Amino acid sequence: MAKNVRLRLSDVEELNRLGKALSSPVRIRILQLLNNGKMSISEISKSIGIPASSAALDIRVLQSAGLVTVEERPGSRGNAKICTRSVDMLNIRFTKAVTDVDSIISVEMPVGNYTKCEVEPACGLANEHCILGMDDTEQSFYMPERTTAQILWSARGFVEYIFPNRLREMPYKCTPQSLSVSAELCSEVPGYSEDWKSDITLWVNGKECGTWTSPGDFGKRRGKITPVTWSAGRTQYGLLTIWEVKRDGCYINNQKVGKLTVEDLDIMGNNTVLVRIGVKDDAVHKGGFNLFGKKFGDYEQDIIMSISYSEMG
Repeated sequence: MAKNVRLRLSDVEELNRLGKALSSPVRIRILQLLNNGKMSISEISKSIGIPASSAALDIRVLQSAGLVTVEERPGSRGNAKICTRSVDMLNIRFTKAVTDVDSIISVEMPVGNYTKCEVEPACGLANEHCILGMDDTEQSFYMPERTTAQILWSARGFVEYIFPNRLREMPYKCTPQSLSVSAELCSEVPGYSEDWKSDITLWVNGKECGTWTSPGDFGKRRGKITPVTWSAGRTQYGLLTIWEVKRDGCYINNQKVGKLTVEDLDIMGNNTVLVRIGVKDDAVHKGGFNLFGKKFGDYEQDIIMSISYSEMG
């Protein structure tokens, strides 16, 4: 498995050990040899043309720096010491960590890129050209073409997305300060109804982050970017809704709605972030949901997940 080592200038002892290990052309040559696979100390000494005792000493220096691991295995003449390179990449950050200012990293997810769903009529999907599959059939939600969807709707259930956790890609340690999810949403009823409430809930990593009550399924006017191929008399646009989980609780459109904190989401414990949007079985207003992509509705965006973070000193 690949291993990347990330250090700062404040990691003085680790840097000193690395500097010593990499200061020798012989030790560099050993690391090059280990790129081809595991080797015994005897094999290394023969390949380089140095005594086995010298090779063993160099291996100990590389091992102390964490660049090589050594294990003993039974051989034809006693135990053999087998060496393996243990680091694939070394990153040394020379700049000082910025601990007093938060940064933001965002990922925009097309509405049709869900990885799991539960839907029931009235339900369906469409892109800017046509309806995908057939209205009111769950099978349509599993078509390969679903990834092109610019609007989807369901009277019940949910859609779930797997976002990449790009915070784990950072070449330095950082602490999440908040996570937000924004999407254009409204209720769902056959045709449309401006007065049709629906309690739409967001979950992140299996944690319930709050419920927003949509006032209706909007269709009296055409959405600002809804394509002309979409007929009148159907849902046209939604309302931009933002869930945010901070260090002091959950917020919907800047109004606090719960005590769940960003620490509770365990963001740094996973390579992905699981986001689910839907209507709970025990919701007071079970009015379904419409979810809009960047080519439908009033807002030119898909589902956007953003994480604000601070660097660790």
